[in-house]
Amino acid sequence: MINLGLLIIRLVVGVLFIGHGAQKLFGWFGGYGLKGTGGWFESIGMKPGVTMALFAGLAELIGGILFAAGFLTPLAALLIAGTMIMAIVKVHAPNGLWATSNGYEYNLTLLAVAIGVALTGPGKYALDIFFF
Repeated sequence: MINLGLLIIRLVVGVLFIGHGAQKLFGWFGGYGLKGTGGWFESIGMKPGVTMALFAGLAELIGGILFAAGFLTPLAALLIAGTMIMAIVKVHAPNGLWATSNGYEYNLTLLAVAIGVALTGPGKYALDIFFF
């Protein structure tokens, strides 16, 4: 049962990160694309904004794909963790912990999930078992 649980966690979190990356990169799913996201990044002091949006979008998209597939899971977790640390530091930390105040509660949860799966392993329903 633990393998099925890890698969569910990886699929849900991975697919959500794929969506977030696609929002930043392509403007899909209600996102603003590179230009819009880059402008917002500039407004919060992340410069150059479009380049930072590209890096964030690629980290989320690639991290999400790898995490969902259970392939190169430690790298996938690192990409996801990195984006969540940046989100906490640059956006949510000043608002406190709770998501109801736009705090970092959700980002911290995703960070813990990514690190937890990396430390536990992706389970047997993962591509990593064929390569490592």
